[in-house]
Amino acid sequence: MSCNIIKKTKPKRMKKSDLKFIPNFYDRYIKLVNNDIDLIDGLKHNETIFKDLTKKLIQHQEYRYEPSKWTPKELLQHVIDTERILAYRALCIARLEPKALLGFDENIYVENSNANNRSIEDLLKEFSLARQSTIPLFESFNNETLHRAGISFETKISVLALGFTIIGHAKHHFNILNERYLIA
Repeated sequence: MSCNIIKKTKPKRMKKSDLKFIPNFYDRYIKLVNNDIDLIDGLKHNETIFKDLTKKLIQHQEYRYEPSKWTPKELLQHVIDTERILAYRALCIARLEPKALLGFDENIYVENSNANNRSIEDLLKEFSLARQSTIPLFESFNNETLHRAGISFETKISVLALGFTIIGHAKHHFNILNERYLIA
């Protein structure tokens, strides 16, 4: 009796340069990601993006740089919500969901988030837990899956582009926190 052993090869780690196209709207976030970092390393490194700001966030947690702008707590909740939504979209596209995925109104989500009644530490913990869920999701995708594309919020996008959007979106809001909230 012979036994054939199937040897699995690890998929190539995908970098931003492996993107076949960068969709409009999402490009503003993807452009913030370094070209030489692969997706999984980027997600892991980016997981701690807000930790160095904890003391400053606590000091300015109720601050709004304009009356209609979000507090740092609301901004963090928005990053968490968006990560979950983008990861869900990546899962749908990876599993070949044939329907177009809907957008969401981030202002309605923030208004109904209860973020200002939570602690900064709690929000940072939730961000870390969301990211710890996102990383193995993207690790489970092979290269073919990462290049699958679907329609998300009326825009064609690949699973890989959604991964880099998650990284860039967090970085975008980290930059906003540094520039507009924490200079006081």
